[in-house]
Amino acid sequence: MTDLRTHRDLDVWKLSIDWVEAVYQCSAGWPSDERFGLIGQVRRAAVSVAANIAEGAGRKGTGEFIQFIGVARGSLAEVETHLLIAGRLNYLTPDQLQPLLADMERIGRMLSTLAARLKQRQQG
Repeated sequence: MTDLRTHRDLDVWKLSIDWVEAVYQCSAGWPSDERFGLIGQVRRAAVSVAANIAEGAGRKGTGEFIQFIGVARGSLAEVETHLLIAGRLNYLTPDQLQPLLADMERIGRMLSTLAARLKQRQQG
């Protein structure tokens, strides 16, 4: 962790950027009347994951970084909810949904690990 220069050095940020792209691609085929509904919500929440990782990494204090990781985790849960709803509405097939959920779970684990390491660093 001591050699972190920018959020772009974090694997979890890199994966979250790829995941946002996948969320955008999968939601592109959803009904156009969802443009300001589910499509907008899922995209904003997905972007929020990567953006909060970046913003937290850009903060001076470790405590602030941990707080932004918490916000990113909340956005991750929000995206999961939107994706599950999209699946129930048949906007996504199980084959489209599963990789998104798998990457989401991986991002969540990585965020938990990062938060734990930051807490260790914060405690001394």
